[in-house]
Amino acid sequence: MAPPEVPDGIFSNSRKVPTLNTGYSKRAYVTFLAGNGDYVKGVVGLVKGLRKVKSAYPLVVAILPDVPEEHRDILRSQGCIVREIVPIDPPEHQTKFAHAYYVINYSKLRIWNFEEYSKMIYLDADIQVFENIDHLFDAPDGYFYAVMDCFCEPSWSKSPQFFIGYCQQCPDKVKWPAEMGSPPSFYFNAGMFVFEPSRLTCESLLETLQLTTPTLFAEQDFLNMFFQHMYKPIPLVYNLVLAMLWRHPENVDLEKVKAVHYCAAGSKPWRFTGKEENMDREDIKMLVEKWWEVYNDESLDFKPEDPEPEGETFSKPSIRANMPEPEISCIPAPSAA
Repeated sequence: MAPPEVPDGIFSNSRKVPTLNTGYSKRAYVTFLAGNGDYVKGVVGLVKGLRKVKSAYPLVVAILPDVPEEHRDILRSQGCIVREIVPIDPPEHQTKFAHAYYVINYSKLRIWNFEEYSKMIYLDADIQVFENIDHLFDAPDGYFYAVMDCFCEPSWSKSPQFFIGYCQQCPDKVKWPAEMGSPPSFYFNAGMFVFEPSRLTCESLLETLQLTTPTLFAEQDFLNMFFQHMYKPIPLVYNLVLAMLWRHPENVDLEKVKAVHYCAAGSKPWRFTGKEENMDREDIKMLVEKWWEVYNDESLDFKPEDPEPEGETFSKPSIRANMPEPEISCIPAPSAA
């Protein structure tokens, strides 16, 4: 059963976040890196993947001060633009995140300060791009684009969605009870999104954060609340979370997937053993192998003599061709996460 299509009228009463961008037309991809662990391999794989699909735009890596110089050198040698950012701590409220490391993810909010770019596509370091997605930059301005998440994971066990068995990926399978009012707003996965950098938006994000009690999914919950009225869903092919392969296989066509998010437990290609739950599957093994093919391809290494991406040279299909026009609408409601 297909997930709900994009509701065309959902933003008719939306609140626009004030923006200030001085007219730059540059575009870029951006990712986030912290610490001295092995996630640097993910970033290297990502930039090589973008190079393989002939993206016209560079990859900016927002790094925290604790990223060692040797890792920064690796990123620069692969053609990444390295930008150090100041860490952001969550508000001083006691909360238990779904994963302890989520606490550092609030620092991602700093990427809204990258005003030298008019539009950016954020990608987690454990995402690989297998088809060119540059056309997402042509999506109409003023909105926040991302792929809808799934409510079926055990980490959602304390939510009403999980208790009822309702999931926005298959809303007709278990209906939202009428006695509970309007269904929850569409909720996106924050591992990939299209946004417009703006100093004013960044200031508003940081001010709002100090007034917002942290919740289970940290910055993902926060971004869902902040951009609730600006959010437009885009198709699953732009951010295939691997759990979709066993949670909602009817919604997945691997031949059409453009970006894979290796965020399921045990699925990081550079750590993969196949022994963890759900990892001993042929589709998972195939996707991990595809990641390694890109990572190990020396022909994709950055060469200093290569021309830098210009930003306007790639022939891009229209984003509207990938965004179905629905007949349904959704009444915004507070996040139930």
